Amino acid sequence: MRRLSCIGALVVTAAAVLAGCGSSTPSASSAASSTTPRTSAAAAQTQTQTQTASMPPAAVDELQAAERPRVDQFPAATGRTLQQLAALVKSSANLGAATGTFTPGVRRLAFGLTANSGAFIYAPTAIYISTAPNAPARGPFLAPADPMSVAPQYRSEQNAGPGGIQAIYASEIPIANKGTYTILALTRTATGLIGSPGEIAVAASSPIPDVGQRPPDIATDTPASVHGDIALLTTRIPPEDMHAVSLNQVLGRRPVALLFSTPQLCISRVCGPVTDIAVSFQNEFSSQIAFIHEEVYVDNQPAKGLRPQLKAFHLETEPWLFTVNRQGIIAARLEGAFGVNEFKQAVEAALKS
Repeated sequence: MRRLSCIGALVVTAAAVLAGCGSSTPSASSAASSTTPRTSAAAAQTQTQTQTASMPPAAVDELQAAERPRVDQFPAATGRTLQQLAALVKSSANLGAATGTFTPGVRRLAFGLTANSGAFIYAPTAIYISTAPNAPARGPFLAPADPMSVAPQYRSEQNAGPGGIQAIYASEIPIANKGTYTILALTRTATGLIGSPGEIAVAASSPIPDVGQRPPDIATDTPASVHGDIALLTTRIPPEDMHAVSLNQVLGRRPVALLFSTPQLCISRVCGPVTDIAVSFQNEFSSQIAFIHEEVYVDNQPAKGLRPQLKAFHLETEPWLFTVNRQGIIAARLEGAFGVNEFKQAVEAALKS
């Protein structure tokens, strides 16, 4: 399974990547993504704790400004190529794509930015996109940072340490056709622009249920389906209470927020935070919408493969959030990392539609 541990994996300059990218073979995910081996729960927890403990302070810490980028903070494309835009940067950073499912249309691109030290970068950011580094670019498309922090009472052990990711960037980018596209994130700081390049691969179509479609009418795990073994329901520590009903019991009867994640087995440090976000909003919206959390691996053992619920949704990555309205139609879909703002918007979309 492709993981979000790709954040911070590119240690190259913007100019070098833009000069040479475009020749790699695209996959279903961003070319910035990486594949990591499946690990045991203990190994995943140890790695996550080590990563979290060793994370340096943010390289650039302007989170409030990052939440509210403005168009006038970035150069207009006006026929320039990505290579020409990259020439405006003062320094480079690493873009780690948090989304990998792209089809033609206006699509969500979520990502993190890190310095070569691994420290996260938070400052006003926008995305530019082009069919090739030397082709005319489109943009800037603003990418507000969405905070991922929750109140202490909603934090799990997988999300308790300092130094983890504070926010995720997300932009809505227009994609005309299938193919491989080059992207460039420009980040405005007091010392000038930071450039962070990457690629996305766009497929003609995807079997994953999308907004406006009806999701598979499947059974999700409940205490009854696992014979009361709560450890099979969730790897979160402490366990959350998002398993009272099965999806097929409520689909088309009441709104649903369905989260696929595995806090303990998610090497990226993202499943823990997004599950905690769900727990915090469950406290606020539980009377209006059914919250359902589904783990990823059979018996929570990666060697046994994906649970049938993920296969029914054609999912190969995690986490994913689907919110479904009372009529049983998907109102919002979030892949990979997301923050409190996007989660709340997804819930509100299911409640009002």
